[in-house]
Amino acid sequence: MKDGPTGTGDTCVQFVFFKVDGSWRRQPAEARTRHKEEFVTTLRATQAEVPAHAYSTLGLRADTDFMLWRTSTGLECLEETLGALLSTELGGFLEVSHSYFGLLRRSTYRQARTDQDHAEQSQEKGKYFVLYPFTKTIDWYLISREARQGMMNEHIRVGRTHPDISQILLYSTGLGDQEFIVGYETDSLAEFQDLVIELRSTEARRHTLRDTPIFTCVKRDPEGILNMLG
Repeated sequence: MKDGPTGTGDTCVQFVFFKVDGSWRRQPAEARTRHKEEFVTTLRATQAEVPAHAYSTLGLRADTDFMLWRTSTGLECLEETLGALLSTELGGFLEVSHSYFGLLRRSTYRQARTDQDHAEQSQEKGKYFVLYPFTKTIDWYLISREARQGMMNEHIRVGRTHPDISQILLYSTGLGDQEFIVGYETDSLAEFQDLVIELRSTEARRHTLRDTPIFTCVKRDPEGILNMLG
């Protein structure tokens, strides 16, 4: 719903997706229980340094089973704590199937933040989280600043008609294959779908180069996710 940062971002947010090797489900039940307990204990031990929220993607995509939304003030902490998770016994059966990270920065197109922009700071997460990488066309950056602002004003107005949907927008320009990472929290997938359909009719849509893959995630506690996996 916005792009073009101001200020210096020092908060890094990562969305890391895991796929569980099928051989793990064939391990004895006692071993799987031990693996799950160790993984959750390690995850909780890293929470003070790298807060994380867990989401299930089981059956929603073939290439991922669950996702962790992680926040840090530096990439070093993200790497070290992820290394600790992958060093557990369960970690030996995990593949990082996707990983996206970017900086949390303030947009130049929206001057005042609203409750819809507080997805990162809020500890109360919605039932569902939809995430996708996003890149604009080259032409977008070659048109005037005033024209871009006008199109984004329309984009923002549409978003405000769905106040129950909150968003997070991360800047990954120059840091990854995409320019932005966009995420939406919602308690209603139907309402979110309505928002997407409306946004696709705005003028700014002409300047979208790529906005896939799309990940739909379900908020769950880590224990519940691992118990569903085996």
